[in-house]
Amino acid sequence: MLNKIDFSSFRTIIFVGLIFRLLSAIFSAGYGMHDDHFLIVEAASSWADGFDYNGWLPWSEGNRGGAEGHSFTYVGINYIYFAVAKFLGMDNPMTLMLFNRILHALASITVVYFGIKITEKISNRKNAVIVGWILSLLWIMPFLSVRNLVEMTSIPFLMWGVWLLVRNRKPIDFLYAGMLLGMAVSFRYQIGVFAVGLAAYYFFKYQWKPFFLFCGGVLLVFGITQGLVDFLIWGYPFAEFIAYFTYNVNEGVSYMINTNYFMYFYVLFGVLLFPLGVLALIGFFNTAKKQWFLFLPTIVFILFHSFYPNRQERFILTVFPIVVILSIIGIDYLRKSAFWNKAWNFSWKAFWVLNIPLLLFFSFTSSKKSRIEAMYALYDNGMQKEHILVEASGDSKISMMPKFYSKSWEAQFRERDEPVVPLLAEKESSYDYIFFIGDDKLQDRINLYKPFYPNMKLEKKCQPSAIDIVLHKLNPRNSNEYIEVWKTNL
Repeated sequence: MLNKIDFSSFRTIIFVGLIFRLLSAIFSAGYGMHDDHFLIVEAASSWADGFDYNGWLPWSEGNRGGAEGHSFTYVGINYIYFAVAKFLGMDNPMTLMLFNRILHALASITVVYFGIKITEKISNRKNAVIVGWILSLLWIMPFLSVRNLVEMTSIPFLMWGVWLLVRNRKPIDFLYAGMLLGMAVSFRYQIGVFAVGLAAYYFFKYQWKPFFLFCGGVLLVFGITQGLVDFLIWGYPFAEFIAYFTYNVNEGVSYMINTNYFMYFYVLFGVLLFPLGVLALIGFFNTAKKQWFLFLPTIVFILFHSFYPNRQERFILTVFPIVVILSIIGIDYLRKSAFWNKAWNFSWKAFWVLNIPLLLFFSFTSSKKSRIEAMYALYDNGMQKEHILVEASGDSKISMMPKFYSKSWEAQFRERDEPVVPLLAEKESSYDYIFFIGDDKLQDRINLYKPFYPNMKLEKKCQPSAIDIVLHKLNPRNSNEYIEVWKTNL
């Protein structure tokens, strides 16, 4: 069977990559981290339902008096999706997110396509095939590609723009490329650093027409999506960008500080597994002279994030496809010697031995499963403004519960996370539901509430997924716990 497959065919690579992304869209539900859900899905879907979850809009009751530094471009696109779905009568949150993930899967496969095209143009077909398979089936790519992470959803625009610059078929391509990069920057402001790196290349090469056309395209789209949109919302242009810049200058430098200046190199090349990741790191820097056009903006982007105090692993994902392209080309330069060729052959085989099990694991497991199921247990319950007690007085930690999956935007939560805290079950503090977080001393904790709610009944047992369990064991700060939903039946 495998002998009949043409593994050097670009169509095969793209088709297999699409299949795994669609499988992830179906079987890998949930959200990866806080931002891809609470800053995107909760905000956009609440707007479609007539609420404002985060209080971002100036006319909302919960607004804190001004812009808070959140670009409305990507969250606005999601709002359009949820609004159209609601108009068509689609309301079930599980169904909404399934189609949302499918759309992201379709968009993300363009990254594989443009990665192949860019590599073939600046190198050769052989390297393009290798790059294509890595971008298509790297263990983490299908899982991340269906998430609502701006670090990932901005990549198709970046790669498309870079392809137009590399292709360089006609002058107008520079304008179009700039417009695509402008959209990517509007998704995630930090991509502006990459765009500046590209512009710097043309500037120092004295290539004035590409420089001005590219810069003009970036400024045109950024001006419309950030200047005009913010003017219509806030009454002055670039309100969110100014707020974002101000926050990061004044306060962002003290948030999530990490003094490991090599962290992003560990992330970029660590995901390629050992020993291929080590070889890729060497190959990446081996392209500094011959592939300066792509190396310059990429290394500037990496160094900017490395020296800026606020560091999180996902921040660097945007340039990962470019890093893969440069790394494979750089390794190819080295393979002219027998030693490096043997190192490559061993690394490439070892990569697939390690990658395939991880690919299958991540592509078929959900994330934050117990939290989602707990809130989904409230969906379509006929209630409004539920009062919910989140009871985590065992060894568990409390995390934000995703209201989107219950469609109960006015639900009220109170928390009990330590045994010394009162039971919070007085008559003046009655609850419709109790979420028992974690299984530590679970039955004892449940029994404490039965005198207050003699008719309380178990509604749902919510098990964490395999990936939730692994992440919790690796880092207990990831509070992916078993949850029981009890209805008090007052």
